[in-house]
Amino acid sequence: MGVLWYGGTIYTMHAEGEQVEAVFTNNGQIVETGELEVIKKKYEKNIDTSYDLNGKVMYPGFVDSHLHIIGHGEKLLHLDLSKMSSPEQIIHALQQRVKDLHQGEWLIGEGWNENQWENPEIIHKRVLDEIAPNNPMMLTRVCRHAILANSAAMSLANIEQDTIDPQGGKIVRDEQGEAIGYFLDTAQELIKNKIPDVTESHLEKVVKASVDDLLQLGLVGGHSEDLNYYGGFKKTLNAFKKGIDGKERKFRTHLLVHHEVLDDMINEGLQYGDGADFIELGAVKIFSDGALGGRTAWLSEPYEDDPDNYGIAIHSMEELETLVKKARDREMPVAVHAIGDKAVWAIAKTIKKYPLKNGRRDRIIHAQVVNEDVLSLLQELDVVLDIQPTFVASDFPWIIDRIGQRRVKQSYPWKTFLNKGIACAAGSDAPIEDVNPLLGIEAAVLRKSYIDGKKYNESEQLSVYEAISLYTKGSAYVICHEHDRGQIIPGYVADFTILDKDLFKIKPEEISSSRVEMTVIDEEIVYKR
Repeated sequence: MGVLWYGGTIYTMHAEGEQVEAVFTNNGQIVETGELEVIKKKYEKNIDTSYDLNGKVMYPGFVDSHLHIIGHGEKLLHLDLSKMSSPEQIIHALQQRVKDLHQGEWLIGEGWNENQWENPEIIHKRVLDEIAPNNPMMLTRVCRHAILANSAAMSLANIEQDTIDPQGGKIVRDEQGEAIGYFLDTAQELIKNKIPDVTESHLEKVVKASVDDLLQLGLVGGHSEDLNYYGGFKKTLNAFKKGIDGKERKFRTHLLVHHEVLDDMINEGLQYGDGADFIELGAVKIFSDGALGGRTAWLSEPYEDDPDNYGIAIHSMEELETLVKKARDREMPVAVHAIGDKAVWAIAKTIKKYPLKNGRRDRIIHAQVVNEDVLSLLQELDVVLDIQPTFVASDFPWIIDRIGQRRVKQSYPWKTFLNKGIACAAGSDAPIEDVNPLLGIEAAVLRKSYIDGKKYNESEQLSVYEAISLYTKGSAYVICHEHDRGQIIPGYVADFTILDKDLFKIKPEEISSSRVEMTVIDEEIVYKR
């Protein structure tokens, strides 16, 4: 039997401003939309349940196109440093946390960001050693491209004076050549590899905690990259399958497959699109550079505040080609982290050289700094840019110091991408940024800094319709689900995000203050305020 949804404003997102009075769903799918009385009469014998929206506003279900589901869950369960505005606050939090630990137990913190501090000096390992001499410590920077570690952790990892930097990473040292406890990009793995593996049951707990939080924020799904960590492909995938079982917990989960576990996926007899009812395997994930915060994003020109530094290429061009060719051997798309313009150029050239021929879509994740040559190249490709609107709000104005005024005008150019016909989807990169999609929509529309309250590159502001489309139609398009997700039209899944406010009629500054009334997945109300 079916369900009738009515009594509020229902935006189909099929076209800007398009509304319907009612929606009839059955077996998790939208059967028909239109006028309330017409649908009631046509399906009166089939309507088992009716939901009066009581004036609330229904949209297609919001989907985060790039986050780390387990990482978000860890942030909820670990020590959260992301809101702390000084090193003193962090030191106090660490001192309190270590009191609850047994000797030898790891102290793990998430989300520190020195750009939020008045004095953005990196905390030295000596400070961490004083706090926890007998507990190994790892503190992940907000970008997840850098960590801090104390001497106990470095001793476990056998980090010594003559330890060489790994390809694509850096062990930061002082003038005497001593490691200060700051590890960039692939150098992080030296420390991370020494953290004891978590159990599958713990991973399942983390997945559940994460998804429950995402549901109450109005998200019906997310595209995540977790499978190369936490003890490996099989264990992590099993934790997802148990945590999102399609009965007790539903969430449309699309899992990118890191290139280092691609063979594990193949050995399990799996391929692109396989998984479970609410879990599917996606593109091959590759990192091509680091992040702007740690000056490891790969740029075509040096950093404005570090003239000898162009960032870090995680892979050589030859290695990048090898990884893309391996994905193509399995007829799989790639999803490549590329923040700097040289990184975006490198992967775009590689994709052009080895195009997909089966209709699946590659994605370039972030694409924060571009130039005219890169834009022209992107227009030639069937590629989707996976952007994070809240980066504008959190990166300005400090990003100006990194790359200078001239390049800032070419950075985070969401409107330019759309105007040039370059497809985009939007996500949060949680736990790096707040996962709330309303914050992302507001940031895309306003481009207003959380730090100084000013608006930056206002010519790149999106309309509300464009911004919402990134989280609905855009997230569906990038994974080739534009035929059955992201709109409220017949034949599409019955996934809805229902808010208390009409985002098209309120002031843009009010978008993030809207409240989620209900989250609906597969016709089922999975969250209700």
